Amino acid sequence: MDARLDHVGVTVRDLPAQTSWYQAAFGLRTVFEFALEGPGLRGVVLEHPHQGWRVELLARPGSVPGPRAPDPLTASLTEGYGHFAVTTPALDPVHRALLAHGAGDVMAPGPSPEPGVRMAWVSDPEGNLIELIEKSVSRRAEQKSE
Repeated sequence: MDARLDHVGVTVRDLPAQTSWYQAAFGLRTVFEFALEGPGLRGVVLEHPHQGWRVELLARPGSVPGPRAPDPLTASLTEGYGHFAVTTPALDPVHRALLAHGAGDVMAPGPSPEPGVRMAWVSDPEGNLIELIEKSVSRRAEQKSE
């Protein structure tokens, strides 16, 4: 099957605040905004200008916070989507920059269970988990040849 991930959807309480945070913290740009008047659903699709990964932020009146795990191990105790992940060639400065933008510090940079990979975890201002991944040069080269 020829398919690739298009975006990750995250339901948020404060759409304008979360939109601003993702734009500032990750340098994302707005692709489009929408509103479905019947259910009162509003959304915005944000995209990284160079890598093309996208996040769709959704908000609807009457929404309530769901279970938000404080860390990835606790998140794995609840079935369903628990986080999204982005890769970076330089984990430590990206982790520091996200913390400076108000991300929660969930797990400091360190080794991943995957060989040749480092990871860190942060949370957005509403507590949604985000994994940061740095693959070694040899691991990136290996993946390109696969």
